[in-house]
Amino acid sequence: MEKLNTALEIIKTLRNPDGGCPWDRQQTPISMWKCLIEEIYELRDAILDDIPEDISEELGDVLFQLLFISEIYSERKEFDIFDSIKKVSEKMIRRHPHVYGKEIFSTKKELIETWETIKKEEKKEAGKQALESELDSVPSGMPSLLRCHKVSSCAVKAGFDWDNIDEVLEKVREEFEELEQAIHTKDKAAMADELGDVLFTLVNVARFVGIHSETALAGSIDKFERRYKYMEKLLKEQGACLKDLSKKDKEELWGKAKNVYDK
Repeated sequence: MEKLNTALEIIKTLRNPDGGCPWDRQQTPISMWKCLIEEIYELRDAILDDIPEDISEELGDVLFQLLFISEIYSERKEFDIFDSIKKVSEKMIRRHPHVYGKEIFSTKKELIETWETIKKEEKKEAGKQALESELDSVPSGMPSLLRCHKVSSCAVKAGFDWDNIDEVLEKVREEFEELEQAIHTKDKAAMADELGDVLFTLVNVARFVGIHSETALAGSIDKFERRYKYMEKLLKEQGACLKDLSKKDKEELWGKAKNVYDK
């Protein structure tokens, strides 16, 4: 707690009109949200690299952004970080009656259903209007892959889903055929629409088999980057340029990169 207070004091000093930092004084919750997003992605990279020292540093950066945002609201006399900690602590205790109470769940389904019921009760007690749609709980500003996964999951909770993975894969093939047809028409709007349908269905393939599409795509991007950078390294050593290679030479070079980074 002492170290937390030290970080808060630093933020207060930075935002102090008397001798503070002009940049820090100008920041708003919206501007700091943008900084927070950048820090979260840097934390994600550190976690994937699995380097404890880097993870610790990036966690600190994320925490600092959160404290900064809370301090802005504290200056407005609206709430402070300790109010937030108190609320989330009470919430977690309330939503885990099987840990902090006498509830016993025999299945994961029962646990999740109880969690959702408690969430609804909390909103009702807080005087918040009930959601008109199951999908209203999904933040509109989420990245599209994450939002797609969340929207689909919400629909599933309401009982709207395929019966098995074969049905989902058949839907992928159907959507891909429609994309091919749209491409042949050269209608940009139709192509965009059908491509979106293909991506949406593929996200549901991932959800259905227990894989998160965002994580899967991030892994593939990282893999491509490793292979591509390896090709660049080889070409640099040879004094060659990628754009000057024949298609066959490019394929052979890519094959070498795949052999090195086959995962």
